[in-house]
Amino acid sequence: MTSSNSSQLVAQLEDARARTLTLVEGLDDAQLMGPRLSIVNPLRWEIGHAAYFHEYWVLRRHLGEAPERPDVDQLYDSITIAHEDRWDLPLPSMAETLSYMRRVLEREKTHLTSGRLDPRRDYLAQYAVFHEDMHTEAFTYTRQTLGYPCPAIGSIPDPAWQAGGLEGDAEIPGGTFQLGGQAEDGFVFDNEKWAHPVDVAPFRMARAAVTNAEYAEFVHDGGYRRPELWDHEAWEWRQSTGLEHPVHWRLGTAGWELKRFDGWEPMPLTAALIHVSWHEANAFCRWAERRLPTELEWEVAAAGQPDADGRGLASEKRRFPWGNQPPDATRANLDGAALGTIDVGALPAGDSAFGVRQMLGNVWEWTSTTFGPYPGFSPDMYADYSQPLFGSTRVLRGGGWATRARLIRNTWRNYYGPERNDVFAGFRTCAL
Repeated sequence: MTSSNSSQLVAQLEDARARTLTLVEGLDDAQLMGPRLSIVNPLRWEIGHAAYFHEYWVLRRHLGEAPERPDVDQLYDSITIAHEDRWDLPLPSMAETLSYMRRVLEREKTHLTSGRLDPRRDYLAQYAVFHEDMHTEAFTYTRQTLGYPCPAIGSIPDPAWQAGGLEGDAEIPGGTFQLGGQAEDGFVFDNEKWAHPVDVAPFRMARAAVTNAEYAEFVHDGGYRRPELWDHEAWEWRQSTGLEHPVHWRLGTAGWELKRFDGWEPMPLTAALIHVSWHEANAFCRWAERRLPTELEWEVAAAGQPDADGRGLASEKRRFPWGNQPPDATRANLDGAALGTIDVGALPAGDSAFGVRQMLGNVWEWTSTTFGPYPGFSPDMYADYSQPLFGSTRVLRGGGWATRARLIRNTWRNYYGPERNDVFAGFRTCAL
């Protein structure tokens, strides 16, 4: 790694940590532990775990250094500590936790700025940054789930975010497509390896994600009370939750309202729907006589390009829907700036080659695909990152409004159980 790249990595480390600290700032001791729920971690444990990941992989496993604390593996190892036990650990105080995090960060920065070339160290440090980025998104949806105050991560509202809806389908040709990451992409996770040829038939995909207004029509038409729209597992989930509408909706005197962290506000009707499970997305599709895209179709629509005659797919893929330039605020709603979803018609500069909008940012998009390995899969050093979830979760693509821009690209695969409605997930549809 060159000195300029080293400086960039150090800047990412500092930025990730600053986001972590911002997302727990202002919370009291009770909030930092929170209730015992299967979908969240105690925040005081989780921020320590994020720092532990840096220490374990970069400083200890690779560089052979001693741990900061003799008990650190018994406190923060997410592989050996069951989720339900994390509230019962003898966790350090918040002040002690922050001190531990600072010491680990300073040790890591010292190595990165030493001038010594060490590609493996730098790869692991980049992995740890992305791992912390994923946790800061989790910290954000934890605050939403628990109704904590809005975090100080947003920016001044941009009038361009209020651009209305976007109707219609994009016609996407069929052909052979290289699904997955490629070596020239730089850092990729094990579940993206490696690109392999697959055939895809022509299809039609909605140019925009489903809006709050569109989903409200499904709710008003009794969508949550019609078992024929839900498969057996989904209907059992719907009955067990008692939901009659998305989890953060309520009907006020002037219409639907949406909960944002600890407050309610009028629902932005043409903004992208968020906080719905795969079960809910699938039921809507049946009601609308549409379907969820496959993971393959999603990546084709985001990364593919038409060939010379426009009737097939070119061999080249795009790293981002609009091309190969990194995301910015004109192309994608990322990095928490909007503190929620924006209108689906906004940010036309981010369109894919086929005119599909906001495929990165705003909401993670459910696909119909069950998460599984690509051909020849081999786990990376963090063996439990992907393979324990193969076969039991559904693939989401594209990133949400709180996803860090440096993390996301067209080949990035996310995965959650079909019952999860706490994460920043929505969906778009395809024609049958």
